[in-house]
Amino acid sequence: MRIDTITAFPKMFASPLGESMLKKAQERNVVEIVVHDLRTCAHDKHKTVDDSPYGGGAGMVLKPEPVFECVEKLLAERTYDDVILLTADGETFNQVMANELSLKQNLIFICGHYKGVDERIRERLVTKEISIGDYVLTGGEIAALATIDAIIRLLPGALGDSESALNDSFQTGLLDSPQYTRPAEFRGMNVPEVLLGGDHEEVRKWREEMSLVRTTKRRPDLLEKYFSEPKAHKP
Repeated sequence: MRIDTITAFPKMFASPLGESMLKKAQERNVVEIVVHDLRTCAHDKHKTVDDSPYGGGAGMVLKPEPVFECVEKLLAERTYDDVILLTADGETFNQVMANELSLKQNLIFICGHYKGVDERIRERLVTKEISIGDYVLTGGEIAALATIDAIIRLLPGALGDSESALNDSFQTGLLDSPQYTRPAEFRGMNVPEVLLGGDHEEVRKWREEMSLVRTTKRRPDLLEKYFSEPKAHKP
């Protein structure tokens, strides 16, 4: 997979992309991530990428010229599956969408910033709009990083344990069960006996039960959807 990210603030990507799983995935050639500085496509003396909105009002809007130039340069080099805009009014990102995007080959992410982007960018360039939640961030950079992380962890070879991503919360439609590691006893708190017994079928049943219990307590909104949709392996 190749992911190209267009942003007016490229330094925001340096540390996250250089650490942990994202760094290892790039080192293993699982994914190529290229960050493009939008200001390199602005040709005035001040490298201007934003301007005040027509009609007045507070805030600034990303100009169409530099975004079009940057995206069109990329489109001239290869075919992209999606050109994605990170925006507060986009489709809410979830695990199903992450799974779908992880099957793509080439993606472009455009990071909105300030008040937003010129609408002509959406009309002509963007094929998908994504929001990571019902709140407003200063820009799309953090949203892009969250989305990219969720996608890349699903790629074969990205994680040390190939099954880890398949068992994450939301993959089954429910929250994950509680997790424990050594020591078996810590400050009077003990690991459940079922996890110590070595019976994999009993462990599987316990995890399914605890997953339902945790989802019922913390995200009851997920249960109706979970039980209304057919599942191959429903507890």
